[in-house]
Amino acid sequence: MTAPATRPVTLFTGQWADLPLEVLAEKAAAWGYDGLELASWGDHFDVERALNDDAYCQGRRDLLARHGLKVWAISNHLVGQAVCDRIDERHRAIVPPRVWGDGDAEGVRRRAAEEMIRTAQAAARLGVKVVTGFTGSSIWPLLYSFPPVPDAMIDAGYRDFADRWHPILDAFDAAGVRFALEVHPTEIAFDVSSTERALEAVGHRPAFGFNYDPSHLAYQGADYLGFIARFGDRIYHAHMKDVWWSDVPTRSGVFGGHLPFGHADRYWDFRSIGRGRVDFDGVVRALNRVGYQGPLSVEWEDAGMDREFGAREAQAHIRRMAFPPAAGAFDAAFLRE
Repeated sequence: MTAPATRPVTLFTGQWADLPLEVLAEKAAAWGYDGLELASWGDHFDVERALNDDAYCQGRRDLLARHGLKVWAISNHLVGQAVCDRIDERHRAIVPPRVWGDGDAEGVRRRAAEEMIRTAQAAARLGVKVVTGFTGSSIWPLLYSFPPVPDAMIDAGYRDFADRWHPILDAFDAAGVRFALEVHPTEIAFDVSSTERALEAVGHRPAFGFNYDPSHLAYQGADYLGFIARFGDRIYHAHMKDVWWSDVPTRSGVFGGHLPFGHADRYWDFRSIGRGRVDFDGVVRALNRVGYQGPLSVEWEDAGMDREFGAREAQAHIRRMAFPPAAGAFDAAFLRE
């Protein structure tokens, strides 16, 4: 499999949901982006309207086309988080009222699963083949094993994930769409080892793959380049986001000390692309090696930088880095037949 000569560079709209899509599309086009990864919140992409209004999806495509933009994926990270999580008041702020309902935990999880099924159907109507998102996890609070965590509790967490996501993935299969989990702390898969176990839990079914984001692996000390080599055939989408971490001891560690992003005492923080420590040359080479053909979607986060400055800068930086793979051996000209 050979990657295309150039990949589209897109902007994930999740961090921009305070802006109307029309406004953001105009800005993104001016910043040089080829398209948008549409978040299913704000006014960017409405799952219910996509299913119930025959003109809605064409209207979204037409809006983007007016600015020379396309869409290759939609996101429903926020609702996906509620499928497997231990539900509390925080979830009320991130899911639609129809999903929250009366707040009964099991009801929220059931309605979130139903919403993810509808998201697959809405994606198909929009004409995209990938939904990015989260799964949530009932066992994330057991990350640090004290009091000691019996293996049976972790086993039960992966069974819970599989039981809740198999029906969702059935709907993805029926719609001809794939789900790309963003491997990320608080999810059922958050590093290489847990990713392997998540795949095993759902029987390696093709509908379940990954939205690769090096930033969530790098500061943990997880092998973010090895992840690409290990799961290359399951990388259905890719977020480009940078992260910085300290070389010297800091007052907080990997767990963050309950400090907000941007705090001077943090050991790590997300940074605009090129201003952190992710080896994007290595990322691009690894993606080329496994034949990844999808967009490079900038998920812009930097607590210390103006976001419009950062989004423009990030697009230019990743486009410079995103070289096409070699068409043949560099020394072929020296060889005689």
